[in-house]
Amino acid sequence: MGEREVDMPAVNAQSIWRDGLDLGVAACDGELTADACVIGLGGSGLSALETLRGAGLRCIGLDRHGIAAGAAGANGGFLLAGQAAFYHRALARLGRERARGIYALTQQELAQRYLAAPDLCQRTGSLRIAADAQEERDCVQQIEAMQRDGLPAVPYLGAEGRGVLFADDGCFDPARYWRRLAATLMDGGVQLRDGTVVDIAPGVVTTTSTRIHADIVLVAVDGGLEQLLPQLANEVRSARLQMLATAPDTGLALARPVYFRNGNDYWLQRGDGCIALGGGRDLGGDEEWQAESGVSPRVQRHLDHLLREHLHSSAAVTHRWSARVAFTQRGLPVFGELARGVFVTGAYDGTGNLLGAVCGRALAQWALGQRGELVEWLAG
Repeated sequence: MGEREVDMPAVNAQSIWRDGLDLGVAACDGELTADACVIGLGGSGLSALETLRGAGLRCIGLDRHGIAAGAAGANGGFLLAGQAAFYHRALARLGRERARGIYALTQQELAQRYLAAPDLCQRTGSLRIAADAQEERDCVQQIEAMQRDGLPAVPYLGAEGRGVLFADDGCFDPARYWRRLAATLMDGGVQLRDGTVVDIAPGVVTTTSTRIHADIVLVAVDGGLEQLLPQLANEVRSARLQMLATAPDTGLALARPVYFRNGNDYWLQRGDGCIALGGGRDLGGDEEWQAESGVSPRVQRHLDHLLREHLHSSAAVTHRWSARVAFTQRGLPVFGELARGVFVTGAYDGTGNLLGAVCGRALAQWALGQRGELVEWLAG
């Protein structure tokens, strides 16, 4: 048996969020011309397209696998304000103005989600649950730092354990949310195309089957960004995040998404009773870095242990999958202008559901000549 195979009954190898959805788009063909070409049809790319189209530009969006094909449609479904680093750590690393400002922008994005798609985005609150006494002390530090800056965090003690409650956070159905936005964009005249990019240069994007001419070229890709743009290889590194999902568990009622063990593990229960559970990347070893896809026995056994021994769920596992995300050494997303008219963002350290959209929108605004606060904080 190969190392990447799992010695367990066969299950669906795709994200549970994609069940029943057609996320494909038409193939690229022939020479195409637009005002803007966006590479990547995840949350950041679609948000960039929304901004560019709203400014009246003719837009083409590209992805080699369709809408929300990467982590955008295969993540844990969490809507968490802030960055991957817990707030007190972000303060220490970035300074108050930048850490507080980025948090505020994701809060605004979160509020807009609840208003725009209440059927897909629910304000449930979220929990950070400590795995041991040391993490409990870290939770206290996080609460103190957030409360000093007027951010919503209070101590929590409940059935899940002891930690922090973030009342404004929530969860959503990622694949359906981004598919809905993609449909709206196409109805508004945006061309979404399937194509494998082989070269990116000012004014032109070349795929295996066509060339696209555009004044603005915007790359909005998370996992695999350093392969698409090798000049970022010293700054960006991709890894796979593994998950599983279960059949509905009628004996369990998890009210909120949970971060556990310093965020290395995470789970939620959907409205239909299915559990989506992920994590264990820190236990997977070097093989999790640069892995294209698939799951590993080591990490999946850890997820099974969490499901059975920590959540005490007996529901059958129906899905096992992974999604690629990218990380940076500086703890901030890639964000900038690579060459005249060529812009790039990505590498959200595993928390792109809100931050990715914020970055995609801000980068599109920069391409339109508007330099907001996020541009100053991320690009300098």
